[in-house]
Amino acid sequence: MKSVLLFLAFLFIVAATTLWIRHGGGEPYPDLTQTPELGSEVLETVLAYPEPVGNVAVNRDGRIFFTVHPESRPHGNKLLEYVNGASVPYPSLRQQAELFDTPLGIAIDRLNRLWIIDHGNHGLRSARIVGIDLTDGSVIRDQFFDATIAPIGSMLQDLQISADGRTLIIADASFWRKSPALIVYDVETGTARRVLEGHKSVSAEDFVIQSGDHKMEYLGGMVVLRGGVDGIALGNEWLYWGALSGSNLYRIRLKHLRNSDLPESQLAKVLERVSEKPLSDGLSIDTAGNVYITDIEHHAIFRVNPAGKLSTVLQSRDIRWPDALSFGPDGYLYVADSALPELILKSNDHIKAQGPYRIFRFKPGIEGVPGQ
Repeated sequence: MKSVLLFLAFLFIVAATTLWIRHGGGEPYPDLTQTPELGSEVLETVLAYPEPVGNVAVNRDGRIFFTVHPESRPHGNKLLEYVNGASVPYPSLRQQAELFDTPLGIAIDRLNRLWIIDHGNHGLRSARIVGIDLTDGSVIRDQFFDATIAPIGSMLQDLQISADGRTLIIADASFWRKSPALIVYDVETGTARRVLEGHKSVSAEDFVIQSGDHKMEYLGGMVVLRGGVDGIALGNEWLYWGALSGSNLYRIRLKHLRNSDLPESQLAKVLERVSEKPLSDGLSIDTAGNVYITDIEHHAIFRVNPAGKLSTVLQSRDIRWPDALSFGPDGYLYVADSALPELILKSNDHIKAQGPYRIFRFKPGIEGVPGQ
């Protein structure tokens, strides 16, 4: 019996050490915030919802769509539209169960189509891309990805679409698999491929996220929330991205991503580092080429201008975890606040007690365009 107990203790030590090496450790990240350009009073509450908000997308007519964050383990509606002061299931109550498992990222293109990426519970089930025509509510795409595109441990959680509607770019943050990548999806052919998998530009760095009073570590520090490529922003020419736990913003020309004949080694050579950035979740871009970045540690929104200069646009403790950004009409930038530290490994009662969860908006001073 003593030998058995010693062997079990040895196995526990080995498992704990392996877990810590793979998922633990890390250093704090420096605070990059400067004096904000705007006061927090410009931040408007658009809606409050009893369940945690995931991502938000606003179309050219001002229609507002949002997902319920899958880390809160929702059992009801998972994609909703905010209509006349009420959040209603979209496209319908019946279709929620048919179309969605763990949807998170949403984006609207210039053809007024809503695209939803569903990561299939971190690849334990099949990831899925769904497209809906907002003109009539018809489902125009419903496609599962196999394990070559969304393997176990992947997390396909953000997406953007090109201005011509031909190409979707999807970010795999790969929290558990630790093999982050960008996925290039051809809308016309329905084919997808993983690119830059494991490249330093998409990979997490060794930082421990601290959002307010919450240090994002678990099991006594053996597991730290550390994500790869998360937010992405797509303009007419360039795709911008950065890792959740990453210090740099990168970009690459869309034409290079579309070129399936370009070897992976060459693709890595044509990407560019743009600037430093805060530890971030959502990104968006305006028509002037300014990239907006959330700061998940300091409740702030940053801007990187076309020259690569980083500045703080707005900061407010009302935004507990700025999860996603979306430009809407009239120059408004919408911010989804998921309050993520209140969700991970928390009970349903705790999550409910921390509500409501909000979507905010403000005008950063430069006109944006939905679908950018």
